[in-house]
Amino acid sequence: MCCVDDDTAEPAFDGIFDADYLHFYLGLLTDELSDANADLIGRLLDLEPGTTVLDLACGHGRIANRLAGRGCVVTGLDASRAFLDIARRDAVTRGVNVHYVHADMRRLPWTGQFDRVVSWFTAYGYFDDEQNRVVLAEVARALRPGGRLLIELNNRDWILRNFQPHRVTQRGDDFMIDQSPPPDPLTGQLTTQRTIIRGGVVRHTTYAIRHFTFTELRQWLLDAGFSAVDGYDERGGPLAMESRRMIVVAHR
Repeated sequence: MCCVDDDTAEPAFDGIFDADYLHFYLGLLTDELSDANADLIGRLLDLEPGTTVLDLACGHGRIANRLAGRGCVVTGLDASRAFLDIARRDAVTRGVNVHYVHADMRRLPWTGQFDRVVSWFTAYGYFDDEQNRVVLAEVARALRPGGRLLIELNNRDWILRNFQPHRVTQRGDDFMIDQSPPPDPLTGQLTTQRTIIRGGVVRHTTYAIRHFTFTELRQWLLDAGFSAVDGYDERGGPLAMESRRMIVVAHR
């Protein structure tokens, strides 16, 4: 086997969200799950035909294209050109129109453009605290008055109660192995060393993501200019300590 290291000091999006990510996750992100996700987003954000939506860190378009299929006017933003290419092809297959943009979520090119912004499947928290706060301020600027932001991510309370330092995902003879110490209690960051074994090649990368309690993220959102923040579990019910996922809806 050959071995490639691609560790970097900056968030290595190309090393995390890439062809290997899709190789291991696409089998888990089924059409049934994605349809249910889009339905839940539609319910929590009161989406109607004509609602302008920004899918922030849209990835390969599994949510953006479905929201467009509901009649929303959708823009998808991502830092991965490869993911955006896949999203555009899927949009053509589905017969929907989504405006896909390659850009950095820390520098959004819009002001007062959208009724809703969606950040789905732990797409927020990959920068340091200052830059993570910048993202929220940028979203607040991109929203129209009365708009809403939905962020879906891990529930830190659940992680601490059910922490697993080793996680292995297998697809055929290929493996994705994640090794992590517990989240840093001072920073809230969870650092993961990921090893990909695929097609006889071993690749290593390291990434960190910020995990939040609801109260902490709510305060960050209020500081960014939002007026009220609601919390839900992964099914759209009340958020609880035992909720595996956390959905936060912030009102502009």
